[in-house]
Amino acid sequence: MASLGVGLHLVRKRGSGRSSAVERRNLLTVCRFSVKTLLDRSCFDTIDDTSPEFVNFVSILEHILSHRLKGQTTWFGYESPRSFWDYIKSACSKVPHNCIRSIESMENVRSSRAKGRAWIRVVLMEKRLSEYISSALRDFKTTRRFYEDGAIMLGEEAGLLADTLIGLNTIDVSFCLKGEGLDGSCPAVIDYTPYLKFTQNAESISSDEEEMRTLGSSGSESSTPDKTATAASIFTEQSNLVSKCKRFEQKYRTSLEQKGYLEELVRLREAQLSKAVSHNKALQQSLADTHLTHNLEKEQLEYIILELQNQLTVLKNNDLRSRQELTAHLTNQWPSPVALDTNAVALDTLLTGRARDSGRRRVSRVWSSCLQT
Repeated sequence: MASLGVGLHLVRKRGSGRSSAVERRNLLTVCRFSVKTLLDRSCFDTIDDTSPEFVNFVSILEHILSHRLKGQTTWFGYESPRSFWDYIKSACSKVPHNCIRSIESMENVRSSRAKGRAWIRVVLMEKRLSEYISSALRDFKTTRRFYEDGAIMLGEEAGLLADTLIGLNTIDVSFCLKGEGLDGSCPAVIDYTPYLKFTQNAESISSDEEEMRTLGSSGSESSTPDKTATAASIFTEQSNLVSKCKRFEQKYRTSLEQKGYLEELVRLREAQLSKAVSHNKALQQSLADTHLTHNLEKEQLEYIILELQNQLTVLKNNDLRSRQELTAHLTNQWPSPVALDTNAVALDTLLTGRARDSGRRRVSRVWSSCLQT
């Protein structure tokens, strides 16, 4: 009985492992299909919240990010459900110029699931969804903390998911962050109908043609209602083929017009680029010429300044020499103070002698006049 219980446990474990692997493959496959249909739709129409391809893609991405997501354990041991926004908020906090804080501050977005859906729309408009997913996968410690074993985000398929999402960087999208798509109470439902298509191989097509020829050759055995039904089906198929041809022709014309528009835009951008390059070269040449002229003028000004400084030094030396010569000349022209005193005494003695002689002469003349009288 014990061995039987162990065997049943192994069978159940293998079955659960196979079921998880099939679930991962299915989600990644429909994700690739949804990205392709979204890219195809973007060639003919603008992607917004009303596009069925976008709604389906968002639902698939939510299922992938929520695959085997661990719950949050409270203090009392209970486990409350989590949203993938909790993981994105923690794992993508190191992304440069991230939008996590702006989404957290949105007033109309309150629930965690609604914030996750708003994040998907914002990063799609920023064309950075693949960058966020790659950054989150590089933080393996945080990813391991949020997901259980067997989750898509912990498997090798997660790298393929990031590579698949790179294609979405080429499309332009426009979303309203206040729409019904952000309702956190509405579950994400995947519509598998657009991806369930039957492809007929070559062998089955040849067998169908042989069967049609056999039915056509046995005209006597077939009844008139069968022939009428066959003709009606052929007519329906022909009308379907004609309508398909018309649709393909319309798509071809639209693609051709877009191709012509893009080619014309590329030619215009190339012409603008060539003009900008030539203008840039002219500006660089003008800048080089201006720089050379400025250097020459600077050297000339420096040479002139040196010449003026030399002339100023010569003038200062000449002025100093002239002052010294003038001082020496004036010193030699005027006698010293001692000589001036000696000359003054001699002059005073001379004047005194002359006054005495003149007085004696006057007395002698008076005396002589008295004698004559």
